[in-house]
Amino acid sequence: MKNKLISVSFISYSAIYLLIILLGLEDITWYMKPFLIPFLLYLVYTFENFPTKNILLTALLFSWIAALIFLFTYKGKIYFTFGLIAFLFSHVIYIVLFNKQLKIKEFKFNSIFIAGIVAILIYLFILINLLLPGLDTLKIPVILYAIVISSMLLFAFKGSLQWQNPANMYVLLGAFIFVCSDSILAINKFYTELPYASFWIMSTYLVAQFLIVTGILRLNKQKTASPFNENAV
Repeated sequence: MKNKLISVSFISYSAIYLLIILLGLEDITWYMKPFLIPFLLYLVYTFENFPTKNILLTALLFSWIAALIFLFTYKGKIYFTFGLIAFLFSHVIYIVLFNKQLKIKEFKFNSIFIAGIVAILIYLFILINLLLPGLDTLKIPVILYAIVISSMLLFAFKGSLQWQNPANMYVLLGAFIFVCSDSILAINKFYTELPYASFWIMSTYLVAQFLIVTGILRLNKQKTASPFNENAV
């Protein structure tokens, strides 16, 4: 009951936050943004203990730190760079989380997985080539970031083939939407300005984080002993 209340509170607060963005009152959302991720941090913190709980908390913490840093990007490019680094750490920790999450199926390098790899590589190639002309001094960090988020999606995809249904789909969809959110942000900043960019960036970001957290918690609520709980690919 407590977990449901926290989830409903997060959804309600996020909906109000997004509505205020649509109304063009972004000065107000500047003060609201720091309180978004803490809902999810508290949701995970109060959940029953499970092996990857601290990893999930750490990923959310770095996401929160990144969001706080991004509040000050108007002051200079350095804030965007540090925010990018914090989000990069968050995605790396999500990779570790997906890799260590309990698995109930043996991994098989099959045609489905190969197709997923190809699709992610095509996305990565298109995104980098689209952004490259406008990156200037941020070429290395942005390309590195694109590689990391693509890897995060790949690990979520690999895990979804080994985890329980339907929680595996929550995590995979969350990872996919997270990549969409980061791509919208990058395209808006380095390629061309998009209409309602702030709304789309934040709505996809919030949905992604909520789906990943919900999926991981569901996976651990129904955890089952398995010989396939791998710690490495």
